[in-house]
Amino acid sequence: MKYCVLMLLATFVLSCGDIDRAVSEENETTSAKVDTNYNPEAVLDSLGIVLRDQGTPVANYVHAVRTGNLMFLAGKGPKQANGENIIGKLGDSLTIDQGYQAAREVGINQLSVLKAELGDLNKVKRIVSVHGMVNASPDFKDHSKVINGYSDLMVAVFGDKGKHARAAVGMGSLPGNMAVEVEMVVEVYE
Repeated sequence: MKYCVLMLLATFVLSCGDIDRAVSEENETTSAKVDTNYNPEAVLDSLGIVLRDQGTPVANYVHAVRTGNLMFLAGKGPKQANGENIIGKLGDSLTIDQGYQAAREVGINQLSVLKAELGDLNKVKRIVSVHGMVNASPDFKDHSKVINGYSDLMVAVFGDKGKHARAAVGMGSLPGNMAVEVEMVVEVYE
């Protein structure tokens, strides 16, 4: 009986050592994956982009919801630094280039939300998914060229971590006649 108890105790002690080694190895692997040169905020500075306060939502929703290591960002429009939205319909009153710039403006607003929620954009592990909605005339066919303004900004700021799955769709209208609205899913570090 004494021998059995000693064997169980020895097995338990050895298994605890294995667990500690496994946790230590996992921490080393995780820290090795984090690029010490990764600094999206420095990239924003180099691009001359200033993030801005997004205020309080005007309806019954929040800017972002985090569940686990995923952050879901509510749809944002192309509100400029002067507080005015870029408005109009692609294929009617706006050109593709104007739509591209509007989508880029939405990207700046979403980055502002991320910064406010996370405190540090280095916590972004990757941009997972983007759903771009374009206020477009029925015959407009270049939705993806418009939403490229958003996607190109994410890749410029986050590099390969900014590459994402995406939808670029046309809408008959958007709130306030804004040109573009985009929602996004982001994976973040714990």
